[in-house]
Amino acid sequence: MAKIKSEKELAEKIEHCGSCLEAKFNGKDGKKHLVVCGGTGCISSHSDEILKRLEELIKEKGLEDKATVNRVGCFGFCSQGPFVKVFPEDRLYRAVKVTDVERIIEEDVIGGKCIEDLLYVDPVTHEKVEKQDDINFYKKQKRVALNGCSMINPEEIEEAFGFGAFKGLMRALHMTPAEVCDEMLKSGLRGRGGAGFPTGKKWQFALASQSDQKYVICNGDEGDPGAFMDRSILEGNPVGVIEGMMIAGYAIGAQNGYFYVRAEYPIAVSRLRIAIAKLEEVGLLGDNILGTNFSFRCHIRLGAGAFVCGEETALINSIQGQRGMPRPRPPFPAVKGLWNHPSVVNNVETLADVAWIMREGADKFASIGTEGSKGTKVFALGGKVNNVGLVEVPMGTTLQELIFDIGGGIPGGKKFKAIQTGGPSGGCLTEKDLDTPIDFDTLKARGSMMGSGGAIVMDEDNCMVDVAKFYMEFICDESCGKCSPCRIGTRRMLEILNKITSGKGEPQDIKDLEELANITQTNSLCALGQTAANPILSTMRAFPEEYKAHVEEHKCPAHVCKSMMEYYIQPELCIGCGLCAKNCPVGAIAPGTIGAKMPNGNPFPGKFVHVIDPKKCIKCGACMAGCKARHAIIKR
Repeated sequence: MAKIKSEKELAEKIEHCGSCLEAKFNGKDGKKHLVVCGGTGCISSHSDEILKRLEELIKEKGLEDKATVNRVGCFGFCSQGPFVKVFPEDRLYRAVKVTDVERIIEEDVIGGKCIEDLLYVDPVTHEKVEKQDDINFYKKQKRVALNGCSMINPEEIEEAFGFGAFKGLMRALHMTPAEVCDEMLKSGLRGRGGAGFPTGKKWQFALASQSDQKYVICNGDEGDPGAFMDRSILEGNPVGVIEGMMIAGYAIGAQNGYFYVRAEYPIAVSRLRIAIAKLEEVGLLGDNILGTNFSFRCHIRLGAGAFVCGEETALINSIQGQRGMPRPRPPFPAVKGLWNHPSVVNNVETLADVAWIMREGADKFASIGTEGSKGTKVFALGGKVNNVGLVEVPMGTTLQELIFDIGGGIPGGKKFKAIQTGGPSGGCLTEKDLDTPIDFDTLKARGSMMGSGGAIVMDEDNCMVDVAKFYMEFICDESCGKCSPCRIGTRRMLEILNKITSGKGEPQDIKDLEELANITQTNSLCALGQTAANPILSTMRAFPEEYKAHVEEHKCPAHVCKSMMEYYIQPELCIGCGLCAKNCPVGAIAPGTIGAKMPNGNPFPGKFVHVIDPKKCIKCGACMAGCKARHAIIKR
């Protein structure tokens, strides 16, 4: 592609690419267009092989003038992937295998027939759903940060242009930097990395700071367990995030931006590098962009996976080649950041929102959401929920809608118990909180937080003391050790939780745990330590009876903590098949007493009831998984 030297040339390119995309999606070009999910989840389920086979068959059957195939970003509905979507019918095929590809070509592309067994089946109505927007998972979503994902090829900047890329930057260049900051304030955008600080206000601080050099930093160091929001945005539309960074650079007077992305995200990093290289090639990154005096360059730095580097001062240290450890604030990075120059740190989702706001206008963004929390929020919905995946919903959507309407409820008819929002820094919300609208302030008031967008659902089989221990183990591993309250406090809290879950807890341990949690929360240097105790405090507050059962009765009500649980074969249900004994890796199961009866009252026909030796049992659950008689083996 030739260099784009003026705003007029860019506007013409955007209009042309938009027309081409529209023709693809509505069938005006007379072709069928197949798009294949290229997110990490679907690639791990062989979507690349599906793409390759589609390309091969289109060529083999001479269909180049009748069909095209393209790789796009994440569809979000991860538990149903890999996906193939067919335009112009807007037909979505889910759980596609390589062996299904020939049928898609023969029956759909050539024959024009819908392949019904590849369609999504509504779990309530049991009806097959052909179009993506008719699936309950998508009905209440609104894509802002995820704009373009699942629609465009993230490695083709022409397709990003077709989806409106760089319209926002062109608008910004006709405004003063102060007016751009005001537009962000007017939109109500708050940082999506977890703290929820007003983006426009942060930019104003950096704009007011005097320096010959300033920086914009994109925080892509997504470290929460189960979180994949930022990764999916970078994989699906990296150009949108680059544009948001450029707008931020123009607003504060920066000429360089740094993407800090964890090395565990190779696909995101690769697509980001491709996008940067192509934008440099066409002159949209570099000197005097679009013939103006605005110059901007993007750089990439890879993180080594330290959770603490999600904190902005630790992240800045890491970019500078130092150990990723936070420093006291003030001064804040907007005043003294990267290499002691004013720096704005925004996360991936925030910058994706920035591009949308400048293109569509602050008023449109502010019309979405609640009074104190405007716009949408992306969540990685996981755990004990039917519809696992990436979700973007308007602020103010309730937890009930998120878990049961979009998420499809709890698998196996189990009872909902809690949802952990905000990752290790967040807290657990329970059934009484289901009507809570999702926004920064209400979640905080309920003892949790928005965080970067992790949302882990738990059911009746989860032990909340064990959940608190899981997060504390993670925090202990990730603490940088710089301040004593976090370094020592988290370790002591983990020791107490290990004591409680091993059946050795005492009532005093709960008091000590709460005291340590409050001390760590109050005295730690950075947000990692200040929020480390949130999972403990929230589970103690919501499930005091579980902690009490662990320390007073030495029982785990959920039968999760192994030291207080055993597997038991109910003799009246055992049919003596011996499969449990065959599956047991340590030989802890053997035939027991003769004479027990079958459920119908008749004696077993020459077979033995089996018994588990609790001294030998390692509590792996292999026996329960292999039991031929349903519910014969239980935890107690």
